[in-house]
Amino acid sequence: MLRRLLAIVCLAMLTLQTGCGKVVTNKEQTKAGFLQIFNGSDLTGWEASGGAKWVVEDGAIVGTQGDNYAHGDLFTKNTYKDFLLTVTYRVEWPCNTGVWFRYQSPSKAYQADILEYKNPVCYSGSLYCPGKMFIAMNTDKTLVDRDGWNTMKVRAEGDHIQIWLNGRQVADMHDDTTDSGKIGFQVHPGEQFGPMKIIVREMLLKPL
Repeated sequence: MLRRLLAIVCLAMLTLQTGCGKVVTNKEQTKAGFLQIFNGSDLTGWEASGGAKWVVEDGAIVGTQGDNYAHGDLFTKNTYKDFLLTVTYRVEWPCNTGVWFRYQSPSKAYQADILEYKNPVCYSGSLYCPGKMFIAMNTDKTLVDRDGWNTMKVRAEGDHIQIWLNGRQVADMHDDTTDSGKIGFQVHPGEQFGPMKIIVREMLLKPL
């Protein structure tokens, strides 16, 4: 009887009681103010630009190059200003991609990069801004799970931009290039990135 009572109490306190383990469900995330901006079924609410191919397979967004190594982007139809964004993804290398945010145009946007860059040396989680190049660089490649799922978090509030990769903060900058815009993903052009694939399993956004 005592064991049964303890089990009931533990289940009732899933996200609050340290000893019971923390379990967060989609319903709990929604109650906490998070929006699922990808529905897991199709590309409703999204629009493609360029020649890359974007499909939904097994509940995930999949982006690859188009014919003749064509590049392209996939954007939300909605625009967002201040937010906390969590993206769960994996990629097939070699690749050059990333999470666009506050995107207004090719020259006015930010991107939380997913790449391996040589000059300067930087890895996924680096913050890119068109015209300014990398304004924050992750130089620790051990933070990247090259074969599995990764979690990227982006917090944009006013001119303050922060990025975390797999629980480690990799960017903390102030910049006023753009204060609002679309969220999206990129597939880079070129034969060297022909095998690349970006696979996005979940996207959660909390307006701030």
